[in-house]
Amino acid sequence: MEHNINKHISGKFNEELENVRNHVLSMGGLVEQQLNSALDAVAKGDTELAKKVKENDYRVNAMEVNIDEECTRIIAKRQPAASDLRLVVAIAKTIADLERIGDEAERIAKVALDSFTKDQQGLLVNMENMGRLVSKMLHDVLDAFARMDAQKAFEVHKADEKVDREYEALTRQIMTYMMEDPRSIPRVMELIWSVRSLERIGDRCQNISEYVIYFVKGKDIRHVSQDTIAKTI
Repeated sequence: MEHNINKHISGKFNEELENVRNHVLSMGGLVEQQLNSALDAVAKGDTELAKKVKENDYRVNAMEVNIDEECTRIIAKRQPAASDLRLVVAIAKTIADLERIGDEAERIAKVALDSFTKDQQGLLVNMENMGRLVSKMLHDVLDAFARMDAQKAFEVHKADEKVDREYEALTRQIMTYMMEDPRSIPRVMELIWSVRSLERIGDRCQNISEYVIYFVKGKDIRHVSQDTIAKTI
């Protein structure tokens, strides 16, 4: 069920909280664009697009700093209580994870700056497939945040299991490739780090889903089983 955020926000500073929440969504949109551009750069071997991702990372960092300052100002000025404070905390944690997703997208883009042999292209295709799964997680968790939808957030939380399976399978495939062709190790190691970055982005999306559930339900569901979370929802 979509959560009606206005039930949780006192009218006195509704506008301030709404503004900061919109800034988070703008940051999320930029981070999503960075990730998709990085994946496109790798898929097409587009070095110019990869460089653009690297150059745009400063914008993500600046947005995190600005939103963090807004949150600090709201806490100092309004001294929010209960659910209002939960929202500010959820926002502060969300932007920290979004900033790190931006960093991982920049790392992924670096792969596009390397040249790969024809028989290594299969590894890139599999990485791209995993990347699209992670990209969908990010899109869905931002949607859940926008609507403060705990059920949608829980679906994202569960989706991380599939990403983890893809990560394990792809890592095994790359390790096997390196053992069969040791000369490929320096180049393919960059690919391993990028696959690891995708797995971390999945974890960050799972974190954000937990913040949404924390705000809506008032329960910290970190480090608990899926069954326990399902009962909370």
